Amino acid sequence: MSWSQAIGRIPVRDVRPLVECGRHPAKAVVGESFDVTATVFGEGHAAVAANVVLTDPEGRPGPWTPMRELAPGTDRWGAMVTPGAPGRWTYHVEAWSDPVTAWRHRARVKVPAGIDTGLVLEEGGELYRRAAAGVPEGAARATVLAAAESLDDDSLPVATRLAAALTPEVDAVLARHPLRELVTASEPLEL
Repeated sequence: MSWSQAIGRIPVRDVRPLVECGRHPAKAVVGESFDVTATVFGEGHAAVAANVVLTDPEGRPGPWTPMRELAPGTDRWGAMVTPGAPGRWTYHVEAWSDPVTAWRHRARVKVPAGIDTGLVLEEGGELYRRAAAGVPEGAARATVLAAAESLDDDSLPVATRLAAALTPEVDAVLARHPLRELVTASEPLEL
């Protein structure tokens, strides 16, 4: 598959640092952090997210580093990354649709307004179960599954059901193990 065929539904554009359109590697110092930025956007009201992956000189990808939107509404995302050894590294940006964040936004609007609360909470329960499948076994997965169970529990008040899904503990687990859909990766760039 050529690079032009790899562009997905969540485009990743203008990845930097970039030297002469990627013809030369960017320079970095071992142990010194540098910024990676990219323009990332999705269609319509879909929430998107992005991360950077550094691949070491032996070709081993490291854990990904979450990116944050640099200024709301600009579609420009960034993160600091740090090479840990000398050599020729590569880096690329991954972007994806973030259905949990999109659901949370809808739920925070619709549930307090009493609009489609049953449907919104049921959808959240399903999303949280899907997200839990990507979380390693243990307490973290149990935290997300407990939130899904609360969302589905019709015996609880709707505000209680929603609050159980929006706790700092759930947020922390989903930040480490997001539910990623429509993942698109940029072309690897040399460092």
